[in-house]
Amino acid sequence: MQEIARKRYLNTLSVLKDKNLIKVATGVRRCGKSTLMTQFQDLLRKENPKVPILSINMDIPEFRFLAERNWKEIYEYIIRHLKKNVINYVFIDEVQNVPEFEKLLEGLFVHKNIDLYVTGSNAFLLSSELATLLTGRAYEINVLPFSFAEYLEFTGEATNPDRAFAAYVQTGGFPEAVRLSADGDHFAIEYLQTVFKNIYENDISKRYTIYAEESYQEVVNFLIDSVGSRVSVGNIAKVLTANKKKIDNKTVSKYIDTLVEAYLFYKVNRYDIKGKQHLATQEKYYLVDLGLRSALLGKELKSDAGHLLENIVYLELKRRNNQVWIGKANNLEVDFVVRDNDGYTQYIQVAQTVQNASTLERELASLNSIKDHHEKLLITMDYDTGTFNGIKKINAIDWLTK
Repeated sequence: MQEIARKRYLNTLSVLKDKNLIKVATGVRRCGKSTLMTQFQDLLRKENPKVPILSINMDIPEFRFLAERNWKEIYEYIIRHLKKNVINYVFIDEVQNVPEFEKLLEGLFVHKNIDLYVTGSNAFLLSSELATLLTGRAYEINVLPFSFAEYLEFTGEATNPDRAFAAYVQTGGFPEAVRLSADGDHFAIEYLQTVFKNIYENDISKRYTIYAEESYQEVVNFLIDSVGSRVSVGNIAKVLTANKKKIDNKTVSKYIDTLVEAYLFYKVNRYDIKGKQHLATQEKYYLVDLGLRSALLGKELKSDAGHLLENIVYLELKRRNNQVWIGKANNLEVDFVVRDNDGYTQYIQVAQTVQNASTLERELASLNSIKDHHEKLLITMDYDTGTFNGIKKINAIDWLTK
């Protein structure tokens, strides 16, 4: 398996090059942010072999001496190594590990000879005081593990996409997990378990006080097991307490927030299509990569196939840079209300199969209840396609690879 270019992200970086913005690549650990920045540096060198690039990754030996320095010392180190009278492209990996990193970013941003790129594995990067400090100055590029199309390119399995899709649902898209799975699924599972442990230790427990690790893991497992289902903090607390894991609503809410901040889950709020208003309850949470589900729960996939497909569709909608909500149409649910960068709206329903007539009727009902003229899609794993009262039925693999 050869390294592949993350084309969608690289195109965004190319558009933003030399713009007066800090380019911030965020996302879960090990999803490929560092590789993306290395690929972009290669593009810069291809354009100009003499381009001045300073890339700092404190995880590699040559920069480890900076790891214990304060932000001002790191700033001074960078300034000393700049070339004069030209634009220098400065890259800092996992910048949240620098104490008071927001001061470092502010200082570098105002320097006229710097085009700044950073990566981070925690949403704190763009929250609280940093968000205020950098309002209008930072552009976030949220990096996800491989899409299914990237998975096919990486594995070379495009000739048999159905079999590849089954493997993708099981293994997920973390680049190293996909590579290891070629030698046996157990290697990928053990790797993903280590990834989760590293996220917990570096992005969660170091930043927040977790009083009961067992209860925390129960919350993680509950959310993983509930992808595609509406959840409430109160219901999670009630279920766990009934299972002898006593926990209150406030603690559950805090734990979920830490998981979202570490990019392990994405929270999707509900939207009342008829009333055109956002709703504050019964949101859904989607897992950043289904490989983690296999690694942490070890569950059979068949019974939850529809919800897992929904999770994959949600992540693809995010990759395509859409705004996404769960839709409420009267008393019916629409899986996704989608708005793209041009302001166009789509309604999407996801189902594993609608070969049964009653299932088809149920899945179409919510879309049929919407009386506006925005595009409506029904995405399934069925091979047959068609149109039902203006609703387009399309195959999920075709949609994911278009």
